[in-house]
Amino acid sequence: MSSSPAPAQHGLVAHSHGFGVPPQIRLDRKRSKHVADFEAVNPREEQWRYLTADALKGLDADQLTDFFENVSIEADSRVNASFVDADSTPRGSVALPEDRVAAAAYSSVSKVLLIELPANTKIESPIVVRVVGADLAPSALQIFVVANDFSEADLVIEHSGKAALAEVVEFDVRDGARLNFVSVQNFEKGSALVASHFSKLSNNSFMRHTVASFGGDLIRITPITTFAGKGSEVEMNGVYFADAGQHIEHRPFVDHASANCKSRVTYKGALQGNKAHTVWIGDVLIREAAEGTDTYELNRNLLLSDGARADSVPNLEIETGQIEGAGHASASGRFDDEHLFYLQARGITEDDARRLVVLGFLTEIVQRIGLAELQEKLIGIIEAEVNERKN
Repeated sequence: MSSSPAPAQHGLVAHSHGFGVPPQIRLDRKRSKHVADFEAVNPREEQWRYLTADALKGLDADQLTDFFENVSIEADSRVNASFVDADSTPRGSVALPEDRVAAAAYSSVSKVLLIELPANTKIESPIVVRVVGADLAPSALQIFVVANDFSEADLVIEHSGKAALAEVVEFDVRDGARLNFVSVQNFEKGSALVASHFSKLSNNSFMRHTVASFGGDLIRITPITTFAGKGSEVEMNGVYFADAGQHIEHRPFVDHASANCKSRVTYKGALQGNKAHTVWIGDVLIREAAEGTDTYELNRNLLLSDGARADSVPNLEIETGQIEGAGHASASGRFDDEHLFYLQARGITEDDARRLVVLGFLTEIVQRIGLAELQEKLIGIIEAEVNERKN
């Protein structure tokens, strides 16, 4: 991942998302751990097209505050989970930062949370990392996860409190390992989270990567999965709810670099309130060596009020015709009055009908997590979001 092929190697015509936005193929982006290697944040660049530097709340600065003291960990005693000196970790071995904020996070931390799953072991109880902010000082956090051969575990990161946080998480999922990862974003108003998640999957491994994004002024997550071994599978799921003035942005990318791998990307969100804004950019690359690829990406958005905006852009690059299947779909629509009428005709109030429709739309993603206690908590957050309309 440290080097990028020239555009001509793709055999594709690069495209622009709008006037004044330079065309860019996904793998052409610069990768570096040094902030100075990246220009200032500029909406003319595709990766910052929907944001201004002000929205980042200082996370694009050269130096950030180390955030590790605001983190707690609950884990089975067989799991190695602790903060260690940054220079003594394998960070950067999965991937290097692709943007200025991620590079700032990488270069600013003195400690990295290292989580290592023992080989040939199934950890029954979820590993829970709690990230609790107390102020808006621009800060940085880095986590490195090693799922050793044939290990299996659930890992949850819960974000809460008030924070301006740049976060980098790397996942090294080795042969035959199975990792179920969930990141919950429920910060207080005024907060900002800009996160990069890098996953490398080895032979016959599996990862379920889920993001659940709710509270905070700005949430921007870029999950990147690279198939480094044959026969692996990834599920990348997302559920989100944007309120008035809130910006929630997800940019999943699947790099099919090995043969006979499968990916499924499914994100669903709801928006209500003036200037509620969500962005979903879904990228999938199928390289020439990735014969037998099976991939599909889907994004659905439900607009609950006027003044809300959802941008959804699926992108698919294919360098070989020897695949099982590849496709994508994207749709954003307003609340269906027919659904309301159907439910109200059966004696259900308008508010309850509205709640049921939204819950039915979003709960599909929540139920894929497979952790009952967390699923119940997330459904409660969604219900609270819907009910805010009454106030």
